[in-house]
Amino acid sequence: MARLIVFNKPFGVLCQFSDQDGRPVLADFLSLPGVYPAGRLDHDSEGLLLLTDDGQLQTRIADPRWKLPKTYWAQVEGEITDEAMAQLRQGVALNDGPTLPAQVERLAPPALWERHPPIRHRASIPTSWIALTLREGRNRQVRRMTAAVGFPTLRLVRAAIGPWSVDGLAPGEWREVAIELSDLPKTVPAPRKPGPAGAGAGRTSSGSLRTPDPRPDNRPRRMPLAGKDDNRPARPVRAGTEDSRPPRARGQDGDQRPSRRPDPVSPEESGGSPRPAPGTRPSRPVRP
Repeated sequence: MARLIVFNKPFGVLCQFSDQDGRPVLADFLSLPGVYPAGRLDHDSEGLLLLTDDGQLQTRIADPRWKLPKTYWAQVEGEITDEAMAQLRQGVALNDGPTLPAQVERLAPPALWERHPPIRHRASIPTSWIALTLREGRNRQVRRMTAAVGFPTLRLVRAAIGPWSVDGLAPGEWREVAIELSDLPKTVPAPRKPGPAGAGAGRTSSGSLRTPDPRPDNRPRRMPLAGKDDNRPARPVRAGTEDSRPPRARGQDGDQRPSRRPDPVSPEESGGSPRPAPGTRPSRPVRP
């Protein structure tokens, strides 16, 4: 049976067990060997963090393809309007693409623990709370979504992931729950989105980055053929032909092919008259 740890991460704690700079980490609150975070939560966010020792369970919780809902309570600057909430429900255009539709509701100020340090208050600007449920996971997505509709997030608390919530846990406290994979909601993972046509980008089955094909038409690579470029097989070489003879011996340097020019032949052997030396004129025959 897999172990599942429900942890209330305090503000300013990193979702890792060690840090070279000495910042607060999970090891300051948890001394459980073999468990690792299922997903992440920014250091300036608070609330629910799940840890497990089971790889399949970790994937089911963290991978957005399984569409496990994650609910956040966000305190935003200003009184959020109905128009802004409608934009959040429909999806917001971010610099890495539009978001999926989200569930958004107004929320009365929840009875939460005090945050250290507290948020920045402005006497002339009120604040409001919303409950926002997502089924995808991007870097600092909630903060970017509320800022895109004109209401920056001042405080962010993750209240629930699927059936697990942070209820009854003070910051830094945790509890262990017994779970089987069969206990998770029966959902089907969404297929991965294909890359742009012709780009050849993406990742291989092993997870490594696939190198894009530099050719514009992205034609399949051709393997070397035994024959010519017309895909016809090469004709067999008959014995006694030129192709079956051993190659000629190379010169002393080993890099030059032997010259195909015939060996020089003397005029007597060729039966012709001798040629004049270069730069001289041939003598006229003497008349008798």
